[in-house]
Amino acid sequence: MQKIHIVFVMLLSGLSSLAWGVGSLDTIIIDRGVDEPIRIAVVPFKTDPSLSGEAAMADVIGFDLARSGQFDALASENMLSYPNNRQMVFFRDWRILKATYLVIGNARIVASGEVAVNFELYDVPGERLMLSRRYTVSRSQWRDVAHKISDAVYTEITGVRGAFSTKIMYVLAQNAGSPQAVFSLEIADSDGERSRTLFSSREPILSANWSPDGKRVVYVTFETGRPSIVIQDVEGSYRERLTNFRGLNSAPVFSPDGQSLAMVLSKDGDPEIFIMDLQTRALRQITRHHGIDTEPSWTPDGKHLIFTSDRGGRPQIYQVELATNYLERLTFTGSYNARGQMLPDGRHLVFVHRAEGVFHIAWQDLERDNLQILTQTSLDESPSLAPNGTMLIYATQDQGRGILAVVSIDGSVKYRLPSSSGDVREPAWSPFLED
Repeated sequence: MQKIHIVFVMLLSGLSSLAWGVGSLDTIIIDRGVDEPIRIAVVPFKTDPSLSGEAAMADVIGFDLARSGQFDALASENMLSYPNNRQMVFFRDWRILKATYLVIGNARIVASGEVAVNFELYDVPGERLMLSRRYTVSRSQWRDVAHKISDAVYTEITGVRGAFSTKIMYVLAQNAGSPQAVFSLEIADSDGERSRTLFSSREPILSANWSPDGKRVVYVTFETGRPSIVIQDVEGSYRERLTNFRGLNSAPVFSPDGQSLAMVLSKDGDPEIFIMDLQTRALRQITRHHGIDTEPSWTPDGKHLIFTSDRGGRPQIYQVELATNYLERLTFTGSYNARGQMLPDGRHLVFVHRAEGVFHIAWQDLERDNLQILTQTSLDESPSLAPNGTMLIYATQDQGRGILAVVSIDGSVKYRLPSSSGDVREPAWSPFLED
């Protein structure tokens, strides 16, 4: 029985024997979008010659909107004119091209040496200005401004807050399974660009999770020869090992208020869910069962924990109310459901679901109890929600290589972020980040 428990914990914690290779994320491949995407024209911005070495801002914005699956960005070579201010806008040109919305802008160096970026969003059928904004930033924030504009345009048109300015975190490894193995924790823009290494080690890295303000992360390392939980600043030198108990120290996740961590410890025997107060480091044990309790996540209100347990004989997802310890089972369809996360609405759950021996990402309405399979690839795992609840990122396989993929919460939109030279795993989408 003990052997079965160990295998189950290793599977749920991501401690597989797969060899992972390091590689940067390549250009996003969009596999599927909505049937009738919104046609939008993002005109090349008029830009100071000194900024010519930067990525074309209109390309970044257009691609952001396109990868949402909800927009069809018009190619610049098909445009009839290239306005950069409202006096140059002739709506007839854009009606001919069947564009519903138009984005124009310009960027120039100002006296302070910073970059001033202006943009405007127009409703073409209504021939009206919808949005106009100006940003003044350092040159290093060029792509940040592009993502901010994408967020603003997306929000204005859809009514849903854009998440293009967020980050993604993931694990890469080089030469895994050999004496030369190096594992790294990477942070990149949500489109995979500008990746940087937050931490690297000769030992595996697992279960990375963001703090609610995006300023800290927690993860599991094997630096001491066994799993331990570490907290680290995203910007800065602070890094501290929080746990190094005998047995499992795994699956850390911040509470919605950032004051506590839920985690899995087996220091007293069976793997159980604990909560650590980050100020006092005091531990509170939440579950007590001879089965395996693992993979905690918080409900948006912070009043419950979602977790995976085999206490019923098979891995299923449960919820415990922290004030009363009231426990209920949430999943009943299928013999394997794990890694559950609640959507911001508190009504829907996403998780890893096994169907006919294949692991997919699934979605469930907890009120109506209906289940929908969101992904069709094989060995789909480690789902992580975008902060606006519209998309989720997960790890999967493509031609035998581990990659990251993104799918909309209704399954209608999907794109991939392949790696050029190896496998990637354990993605985590950041919260909304402050300016």
